[in-house]
This record gives sequence, C-alpha cells and structure tokens, in this order.
Amino acid sequence: MKKLLFILFTGLISNIVLGQSMVNLKAQINNRNGDIVYIKDNFGKTIKEIKINDKGFFTDKFEVKDGFFSLYDGVEYAQLFLKGGFDLSIKLDAKEFDETLNFSGVGSEENNFLAENTINNENFEKQNFEKDKDAFYLVFDAKKKSDFEKLASGTYDENFKIQTKKSMTQEFLGMQMSYKDAQLTKGITGKASKSFDYENHSGGKTKLEDLKGKYVYIDVWATWCGPCRAEIPSLKKVEEKYHGKNIVFVSISVDEMKDHEKWVKFVKEKQLGGIQLYADKSWMSDFTKAFGINSIPRFILIDPQGNVVDANAKRPSDAQLQAQLDDLLIIK
Repeated sequence: MKKLLFILFTGLISNIVLGQSMVNLKAQINNRNGDIVYIKDNFGKTIKEIKINDKGFFTDKFEVKDGFFSLYDGVEYAQLFLKGGFDLSIKLDAKEFDETLNFSGVGSEENNFLAENTINNENFEKQNFEKDKDAFYLVFDAKKKSDFEKLASGTYDENFKIQTKKSMTQEFLGMQMSYKDAQLTKGITGKASKSFDYENHSGGKTKLEDLKGKYVYIDVWATWCGPCRAEIPSLKKVEEKYHGKNIVFVSISVDEMKDHEKWVKFVKEKQLGGIQLYADKSWMSDFTKAFGINSIPRFILIDPQGNVVDANAKRPSDAQLQAQLDDLLIIK
C-alpha cells in the first residue's frame, strides 16, 4: 500500500503547461474498490471521473495539460504522468495495488518508472536501520545514486525527467529527515507526551489532558500538503472502524496563521472527522518541536495515561496500523 511519505513529493511537482491535448486511458482492474476512478491534479482537484464497468474495465479519452496527476480508486492512489498523444493501458489488482500496477502503450515508460519507484521506496522504508546509522546511509546513498542514474539513462520525456529529478531530490531529503526524526524520538517512547492546548474547529480549545483515559491517534498535517490529503480517505475509514472504541482521532494543522480561514473552510468542505485542532505557532509550536517534527504527515499514538506509545506511528493507509490498534484495544 502506498505511503506517499514526504511533504514535498507530490506538492512540489507542478503541472507542466504545454497546451491542452488529448490522452487515451484504459484499464483492467481486478478486485476494484469502487465503480469510479478519479483523475486528480496535484492540488487534489478532480479533473475527470471515469466509470468502471462490471468486468473492471474502463476506457476514456480526455484533454489534459501535460504534467503529473494521480489516479484514485476511492482507496488507493497511483501517480501518473500524462501528455498529449499518450495512449495508456493499465492493469492492476486493487488488493495488491502498487505491486501489480503496470502500464503499456504510449507513455508507459514514464509511468512504469513512477510505479517502480513507489515499490522501491516502500521496500527501502521496510528496512530497519534503527540501531545502525552507518548502514542506513550506506544503503541510502546507493539507492540515491541508482535511482538518479536510472532516470538519467531512460528515454523519457525531457520535461518528465526535469520534474521527476526535482521531486526525487525532495523525496530523498524527506527520507533523511524522517530517519533523523526517528532517531530523535527513540527516547520518547513510554514517557509522558508533551501536551497541547489548541483551537478546536468545533469551538473552544482542546488540550491533551481532556482526552485522558483514551488512546489518542494524532495526525500532524496541513491543508497544502499533498501526501497529507492523500491519507484523508484512509483516515476516515480507520475512524469509522474504531468508532465507539476507546480511542480518539486528533488532527493538528500546522498551517500558518495567515491560512487559518483556509483551514476552517477545508475541514468543513471535506467533512473531516475526529477532533480538528489548529497549532498555535505552526511548526514552532511546543508540541511539534517536542516530537522533532520537520516533515508531514506525521502520526503519533498516545496511551490513556498520556504516555507515548509510538512517536512515529503507522499511517492510516498502512494495514499495520489497524493491526496495532486491534492489539491495543483487544479487538479480535
């Protein structure tokens, strides 16, 4: 399952405007998650809805401005590079979305690069370097070198190369930041969490002590963060599954104060659930500094006594999160 790990990966790839032209897109999706797939731009706006037939097949032709998009099936995302004249065929099994995603036809080389990059990043993330900093940087440097060489040597669209190189640079920076975050927070587990006392979208203010007696799953995010927004559908599903259980879901926005009204509107329009809070000093809030947060989304799990269970909790889109919550909440 896709992680979409770092704040700048999706957000910093700007659509390349080279005139609007037609693309052909068709797909065979086994075990589909819904009857419609959505083509979204990098701001999360749906530019095309495509209906899937009873056999999991769809075909469509539509206009795009050449650049990066995402295909969303209601649960999972796949990154796309679309350009006028592309004639793409997609095959995948939604139960093993990233692992089975494959493109053929005109434009397949660029899109298979993106799909393979997702899998390679996931495999890298699964490795445990917690106790071996040297091993992390040895593998990290080798991966970085290999990935950039693969991009440079491919016969890809030139604008694709330029924009993907920029995004990969930011993604590797995010990997380093994430690893440093993990190192900084190793000593926090089991200790009392730093508290907060933030504005609640529903009115008044909410502090961590108000939630004592329940597990608290915290999502640190921002309205401008593409990977943060990508986790929203999964977060809603997790909230629904554990509704009525001994856990509360808290989302803390680190948007700048100038974007306060944007946050208010976003929460309302997207019908975000859980407890929606607004950090008092954005990135410089005491809570975010205590957890060494310098990349988002970031997820934190706190126990009913206010102690940190996991300073780098799994994302809502990661099945391991539900396994952990089931164990903590004794759900069979």
